[in-house]
Amino acid sequence: MSEMLMTEANQTNEGNTQQSVDNATSEQTTDTQQQAENVQNQQVSDETAVESETSDQEAVEGAPETYEFNRQVADAPNELDPEVVTAFGEVAKDLNLPQEAAQKVLDKVAPVIQARQAKAIEEVKVNWANDSQADQEFGGENFDSNLTVAKSALDTFGNDALKSLLAETGFGNHPEIIRFMYRAGQAISEDSYVGNSEGAKGNSIPKDFNGIANALYSNQQN
Repeated sequence: MSEMLMTEANQTNEGNTQQSVDNATSEQTTDTQQQAENVQNQQVSDETAVESETSDQEAVEGAPETYEFNRQVADAPNELDPEVVTAFGEVAKDLNLPQEAAQKVLDKVAPVIQARQAKAIEEVKVNWANDSQADQEFGGENFDSNLTVAKSALDTFGNDALKSLLAETGFGNHPEIIRFMYRAGQAISEDSYVGNSEGAKGNSIPKDFNGIANALYSNQQN
């Protein structure tokens, strides 16, 4: 009887011991899983913080919603055309340029743009002057004298504002403008007509852009 009790006691003790071991193992496993989850959550949190910081930096360093450019840039004689600035802003936004970087680029290219524009305009004026000198109606060898006839019409009917406009834009060198003034000059003074033939003489006027302009607008302040 005592042996049976001892056996039962031993079995009970062994059972309790095994349960204690199982409980301890279960607790260790739970702690390990919790630690792993904590590490994973920390990694996710760190990655989210890095992404957030990167996004904030990109938002600060990228293109603004609207550029505010200084159209009177250094080394450029005149303000840039608003349409040119708008087109440049669209390109800068596509490139995601910050405000300061975009303005620096504009400061560099603006003088070049204006120089090319001025050169192109000057070439157009010179071409108009050359076409006028070669015109079949009032050009050729009698161009100087016929230009005097055209100038008489401008002096008679044109005011200082018109003369300034024609001089500043170069339109006064355009063949059709000179043709109009030439015919008007003929109408008010028939004896001024010398045609496009040899033998007619007039004051000598340089046959270039400045010469034509001076001949037409020399007395615009009078």
